[in-house]
Amino acid sequence: MKRMLLACCAAVIGLGACTSPKIDSCPLEGYTLVWNDEFKGNKLDTAKWTYQESPAGWVNNELQTYVKGLTPEGASTVEVGDGTLKIHALKEGDKVYSGRIYGHRQTGFQYGYVEARIKLPVGRGTWPAFWMMPVKHVKGWPADGEIDIMEEVGANPNYVSSSIHCKAYNHPMKTQKTHEMLCPTAETDFHVYAMEWTPDYIRTYVDGEEQFYFENDQAGNDDTWPYKTAFYPILNVAWGGDWGGYKGIDWEALPVTMEVDYVRVWQKR
Repeated sequence: MKRMLLACCAAVIGLGACTSPKIDSCPLEGYTLVWNDEFKGNKLDTAKWTYQESPAGWVNNELQTYVKGLTPEGASTVEVGDGTLKIHALKEGDKVYSGRIYGHRQTGFQYGYVEARIKLPVGRGTWPAFWMMPVKHVKGWPADGEIDIMEEVGANPNYVSSSIHCKAYNHPMKTQKTHEMLCPTAETDFHVYAMEWTPDYIRTYVDGEEQFYFENDQAGNDDTWPYKTAFYPILNVAWGGDWGGYKGIDWEALPVTMEVDYVRVWQKR
């Protein structure tokens, strides 16, 4: 598809779009808040979030090891404080440790409006993401689907993208549906990344500006539209890998941090 580069936030819709909206204020009509985390405590709410633990190379040739909140030497990879969630990627010895967490993992959400306010990390080698995967893995990836609400790589700073992956459209085949937008202050300021998902389409936004649109072709074919089961939100910071390391890695950039103000999910009731 044609890739358009648009300037977001202050350059397009004003600084007000970057501020944190009220908890019960969905930008779209007809939606009710059903799940959220405002990160107001001093630790991750494990009733809402689940940690991923996996070694380097687990997916996409990424170099980080995901741990359950703490590195072997006791440094935090996931922490909550001062009203935000921080996911850190850092180096200990010859290993990089980071955090990846899943929201409402066991049941997820089928359709709705999903939003997070995020400030991205800085440095060549970073690969932060806010995305969703299916609760039930029946056919495996990519057939069961993937929705990337926001991704960015530090090698191409401040260019945020949205994508979908399924059996017909995926990055190994170079057929994924995607769109990229320039957000000049993505790595220095908070911005709101969101998605509306209905039975008919997936539409993503950056600070209220439409980023990406993918329509259900109504063919009844799971190869092109597997997005009819529950998915759960994911936040993570990867290091290196097929995309994060495609222009090499700046090891001096570590440690790096992705900061999240909130995550909210609304659904029609």
